[in-house]
Amino acid sequence: MKKSINMNWKGGMAFETELDGHKMVVDAMEAGGGSDLGPRPKVLMLVALGGCTGMDVVSILKKMRVEVADLNIRVEANMTEEHPKQFDDMKIIYEFSGDNLDKEKLKKAVDLSMERYCGVSAVYRKAMPVNYEIVLK
Repeated sequence: MKKSINMNWKGGMAFETELDGHKMVVDAMEAGGGSDLGPRPKVLMLVALGGCTGMDVVSILKKMRVEVADLNIRVEANMTEEHPKQFDDMKIIYEFSGDNLDKEKLKKAVDLSMERYCGVSAVYRKAMPVNYEIVLK
């Protein structure tokens, strides 16, 4: 299955795209010649990872009949100093809250996402270490 997007230059450093019926603009900061009309492209890599694994984990836990009151996902990444500036390490922090949560089931859901289902993490792991931590709140 082939996927494609179209990026339309809006002037300055801004580009607009439409993804699944939703318009989105990426832009540079003013210091970088942009107008700060949207997020920078590289940070969207973190969004892609957090969203991909988050959706997997929620779906898997639902099938396991694990009721989570809240799930917050943080993705931290280290960016190199030299050009081309790139992420060379990522960490996902899954913060779960709820009553009587079984940490083993949470770990199993996260492991399934990371090792089998999340296509974003599969690609990123080819380029850098991607680790995770589970936190119960």
